[in-house]
Amino acid sequence: MVQNYTIEQLNNGRKVIDFMRYSYLSFIISIILFVFSVIFILLKGFNLGLDFTGGTIIEFHLSQSFDIDKIRECLDNNLYKELLIQNFGSSRDIIIRLPIAKGLTNQEISKSIISLIHNNIDNKLIVKRIEFIGPSIGSELLQTGIISILIALICISIYINFRFEWRLAISAIVSLVHDVIITLGLVSLFNIEVDTTIIASLMSVIGYSLNDSIVVYDRIRENFRKINYGTSYEVINISLTQTLNRTLITSGISLLMIFMLYLFGGLIIKGFSLIMLIGVTFGTISSIYIASALVLKMGIKREHFIISKINKEGIDKNPLLP
Repeated sequence: MVQNYTIEQLNNGRKVIDFMRYSYLSFIISIILFVFSVIFILLKGFNLGLDFTGGTIIEFHLSQSFDIDKIRECLDNNLYKELLIQNFGSSRDIIIRLPIAKGLTNQEISKSIISLIHNNIDNKLIVKRIEFIGPSIGSELLQTGIISILIALICISIYINFRFEWRLAISAIVSLVHDVIITLGLVSLFNIEVDTTIIASLMSVIGYSLNDSIVVYDRIRENFRKINYGTSYEVINISLTQTLNRTLITSGISLLMIFMLYLFGGLIIKGFSLIMLIGVTFGTISSIYIASALVLKMGIKREHFIISKINKEGIDKNPLLP
């Protein structure tokens, strides 16, 4: 005979937030964002940086601090307009990135740029490095970056398939793909330059999103084995409520630190920080409204976890909670 109970009693008298009430709305929003992201990726593509298209990197040290706009103005006046000029480490260290040139060799352009800065800005500058990246090397880097992301997704899929019940594993994979595609869609929409730091940030987003989903899944699995009364809908809401503080604290601190990097970290890591901001935000939301909600829609039940535990341990140690 099933006893009468309230959902708060199943959560030791604490209030339970009804997250799953908005699951259909979250699915609709996520599908719309996903479709638009795919459209942007296919139609607009990506703004590939020098790491992938090839070009030249010039790094030099000035004898004193100069306004970077003066350097840019000097080069613009001499028809060098397609350059990325930024500080590198300190206000005296400058890095210039230029794409592959037509007509002149990049070595000739590099010498001309250094000569202009030497004659008009600082005659005591010290050239630290001139690095040329060929288009074939850039293409290989792009392929390696894509392969790295795919391998990471495959390894993660294998891991969670062994660790969790298959419904949880599929939901986690869908959530990961959802986060990556939407993040890439925003990269394409806002024309963010894609370089090797962006690949690193995407790998970080995958790891962060997975970690958040695993924490929630561990609590869902634990509660299904502990709580004998209550529907799957109620157990998932209880699990999400119990992990909410951890999720908010972890995500909040992470977003705060990433935002500080975005504001004060300089142009070198601005792209990395922006992708992390987008990815961590969507990863946190998707761990609740994609990963967990999809598990519920796939018909997860208490029996799935109890049978799994009996198969592994040979006995059912499931405690009863009225």
